[in-house]
Amino acid sequence: MLQIVLSFIGGLLVGILFKFIKLPVPAPPLIGIVGVIGIFLGAELVKAIFQLF
Repeated sequence: MLQIVLSFIGGLLVGILFKFIKLPVPAPPLIGIVGVIGIFLGAELVKAIFQLF
């Protein structure tokens, strides 16, 4: 959990820095991020189902 929080804080700091120096944000649009989260959750769901059986 600590790694997730530190990663989030690091991303926030980089995003703030990029806006201050007026660079484009090197990240996919929000819909792309939601898609990646869906892929991750789907893979975890399959892994959990396989562990039950």
